[in-house]
Order: sequence, then C-alpha cells, then structure tokens
Amino acid sequence: MHILLTYDVNTTTPEGRRRLRSVAKLCEGYGQRVQKSVFEILSDEPGLLKLLDRIMRTIDEEADSIRVYRLPPDGFTTVRTLGQARLTPHNDALIL
Repeated sequence: MHILLTYDVNTTTPEGRRRLRSVAKLCEGYGQRVQKSVFEILSDEPGLLKLLDRIMRTIDEEADSIRVYRLPPDGFTTVRTLGQARLTPHNDALIL
C-alpha cells in the first residue's frame, strides 16, 4: 500500500529534539523523505503496524502529531509537483 506519513514533533525541549530525530530515523527505514517532515512509504499492513507501534513508543502524545494517509495504488505516480519538488521513484530496481 502507498502511505503518506507526516509528523510535527514539538522541538522546544532537548527531549523533543531527540524525539524528532528518532521519528525521522524510523521513517527513513520505511520510506523516502519528500519534505522535511513528510515521507512516502510503500508497505504492507504488518509493516505499517510495526512502524506505527515504534512511533507511538517514541512520541509524546500530548505534544506531537503524526498523520497517516493511505493513498490509492497509483498515488505516488499521480503527484503534481511545483517548484523544487521532484517525483521520487518507489518501484525502481535497487542497486547496491
């Protein structure tokens, strides 16, 4: 499934800045950053549930906000970009 995940972590404290880095690092393991706090993620249901569980264990529910949008199957290919934004390939072969 195609997922758009956004987050807003309160960074007014050192703990908040640590949470921000932790959430970003978690998301980097599951998808591609397309803006500072926005990730496009290809995942199955168990993978998404695992990611959300790990995020819930990281954030402060009183201060932080996570939004998860399930996109249609062609969601990443129908994106309209403006300015510096570029489409990010998700299904291309991975070369190591």
